[in-house]
Parts: sequence; C-alpha cells; structure tokens
Amino acid sequence: MSAEPTSVDPRRHGSAPADTRPARTDTLRPHAEHAFADELAALAAQDDRPRPARWRLSPWAVATYLLGGTLPDGTVITPKYVGPRRVVEVAVTTLATDRALLLLGVPGTAKTWVSEHLAAAVSGDSTLLVQGTAGTPEEAIRYGWNYARLLAHGPSRDALVPSPVMRAMAEGRTARVEELTRIPADVQDSLITILSEKTLPIPELGQEVQAVRGFNLIATANDRDRGVNELSSALRRRFNTVVLPLPETPEAEVDIVTRRVAQIGRSLDLPAVPDGVDEIRRVVTVFRELRDGVTADGRTKLKSPSGTLSTAEAISVVTGGLALAAHFGDGVLRAGDVAAGVLGAVVRDPAADRVVWQEYLETVVRERDGWSDFYRACREAGA
Repeated sequence: MSAEPTSVDPRRHGSAPADTRPARTDTLRPHAEHAFADELAALAAQDDRPRPARWRLSPWAVATYLLGGTLPDGTVITPKYVGPRRVVEVAVTTLATDRALLLLGVPGTAKTWVSEHLAAAVSGDSTLLVQGTAGTPEEAIRYGWNYARLLAHGPSRDALVPSPVMRAMAEGRTARVEELTRIPADVQDSLITILSEKTLPIPELGQEVQAVRGFNLIATANDRDRGVNELSSALRRRFNTVVLPLPETPEAEVDIVTRRVAQIGRSLDLPAVPDGVDEIRRVVTVFRELRDGVTADGRTKLKSPSGTLSTAEAISVVTGGLALAAHFGDGVLRAGDVAAGVLGAVVRDPAADRVVWQEYLETVVRERDGWSDFYRACREAGA
C-alpha cells in the first residue's frame, strides 16, 4: 500500500461543502442546520471562544445551542435537549478530542436527536449519516463502486463512491452512525481502523484516505432493544460512551413532550400545544407509572408491559391526538383523542400486555380523581 495519503476530491466524487441555502418552507422535516439556522448564525456571530479545527462553533457555543440560553444581544436559543448539563458537556468535549462518541440509552432518550444537533452545530452538516440495520453492508461505512465505470475502466478514483464516513474524513466533518448495534458485527469492525488509525485503506488502488483535523464520529446504540449485535471490546474501546438517561421528573418529561409536539405541530398546522397540556401530563403520567412499575405516589406496585413507553412514544401519541382534534374535533386535545394512541403504545403483546393494561385501568385510572373522562375514553378505545 502506498504510504502517500490521498483525499477525496469533492468535485469528482459528489461530495460538497455543507448546503448553506435556506430550507424550503414546504419541507416537512428540515435538517437541524436549516431549521435552526438563525440560532446557529447568532451563536457564531457572538462566539469569541476558541474553536477546534473546522468547527463552526466553540464547544461552549455548541453546548449552549443544545441546552438553550439567552445571548448578550438578547437572542433566545431554544433548548434542543432537556437533561443533565454535564451529559451534554461530556459529549461535546469528546468530539473535541480524537475519541469517537457513542450515545447509549433506551429507546426514546433522544439519541438520534442529540446526534443530529451535535453534528449540525459542530460541522454545519448533519447529513453525513449511515443508518444501521441488519442489512447494512460494509460499503456503507467504507466505500462502494460505480459498477458501470468499474467494468468499463477498472478500479480508479473516478469509479469509487465514498461513504458518508469517508467524506467526513476527507472534509474534516462529523459523521453519524445510527443504531450501531443493529449492524452486523463484521461490518461494525470496519470502523476499528478508521477510529484508531484515522485512516481508511483502499487496497484495490493501493491508496488510503487519511482523516483531516475536524473529523469525528457519533454513533448511537440501544442495548435493550431486541435483535442487536453486541459491540466487540476492541470497537467499544474506540468510543467514549455517554449514557442519555430518561427524564428524571414528570415535569421535565412533560416539558420535552410539549416542546417537541409544538415543533411538529407547527409543521403540520395542528392546534397549539398549550390547549392540551393537561392531556400531555396524563399521557406522561401513564407512561412513567407503567414504565417504572409503580404509581406516582409510590403506593401501588404495577406490572410493566413489554414496550418501552418512551418519551418519543409519548410525543407520537400526543401528536396523533392533536391531529384527531384538529381534523375530527374542535381543535382542543381531549382524553378521547389520546386514548387510542395510549392503548396502541401499551398493548404491543395482545395477550400479556392487554392484561397489564386492564389491571392498570381498573385499579389506578378508574379510582383517580379527575380522570373519569380518560377512563371512559380508554374503555371505549379498547372495546
């Protein structure tokens, strides 16, 4: 193999600097760097702290972007993540070193959300993404080939198709690998050389791509999900692992759900979230009690269903309820709008989970003051 490092020419391989054009107003789900472009620009304009090579913002400004705050000129930075500040600070600091970042947690703890916003704030581009599945090939992490050119002219740089990771290495950007533990173990291990040696060999050409300063990688993983491939000890050592916890308090979880539903609702022209805060609180209470296996007052132990009942699922239930209220109701979120969604989230196993739900409904919800409308709606949804 040639010792001479090579790089990917963006003009020849479809790689280009981050798209700084404003997002189209009809985009259903803009990338973070477009959706929050004004906040990122305001932070960059007032950020006078040291920035690592090729970072758009300093580590302090990246943390402020995620956690929210008010800048000296009065610009309000909305929180993207509601949780322990130290978790975000450790994640940001990791990206400023030569260690890759592994965001670990149960489903619904905002791993993907945090990953996207970190990449947007650090590199201005959250799209260098590898989505992990059981069928993810090694080419998705390393590189592939344009087979028409390969057959016509043989192996060459023109025939090579760089992966998002390869592009991030060549451009000094942040790559993302979602659901790392769903990727087959032999494909996972293709990251070992990339993360330890900061180089990607191309043996077919006798060349290599060496990472330039600014490159790093964020991976997400969920150890509780079924059908995962455990990370090898060699690969795990290449990461600094940050565990994203579930919201500590009901108030924090209600705040998270309210904020995210409001953002989603604006893109879908749904009613304002404040009209449904009481129902959001009830959905969060149900999910937390069944998830924890005990009522909020600690007096009654409960059986937990097979599902995770995550914050992300609560967001989905409330968003679906708002859509029902908007299109088939009076625009105000009520118990009947969320009941079917709650039932669908709790009862994943028709046999075991239905027993758990019925017991909770009759022993807890039925007896709770002010919840009679929710009890009736849930009974009707399950009839």
